[in-house]
Amino acid sequence: MQVDQRCRYTETHEWARIEGEEAIVGITDYAQEELGEVVYVELPEVGSEVEAGEECGMIDSAKTTSPLINPVSGTVSRVNGELSEHPEYVNQSPYDKGWMYAVKYKDAGEFEKLMSPSEYEEYVKKEKGG
Repeated sequence: MQVDQRCRYTETHEWARIEGEEAIVGITDYAQEELGEVVYVELPEVGSEVEAGEECGMIDSAKTTSPLINPVSGTVSRVNGELSEHPEYVNQSPYDKGWMYAVKYKDAGEFEKLMSPSEYEEYVKKEKGG
């Protein structure tokens, strides 16, 4: 399992990375491993308001459908349009090519409340029963 040191993490296995005035959002390497082959991603619309902790999309995999839970509040500023043609990017490169959307965030404090990389690694170990 890879954990990107540039990101902060949620208990529902999404990540957020601050780039300028945006928070880039995706799912973790652990999440994509658990989901299996991602076949479709439903993302929020550009311009929509999203709240931290709210469902804002869906991820369909060969195994299941899973909600996408937004980690930081703000306005969706862009989405990764390549995922409609290449949902496999989520599996191949969850922290880079497989990013999902960007939020012009309202409160950087929300980002700080997310788990650090080391806290997330510990969280996953506990979740796996270790």
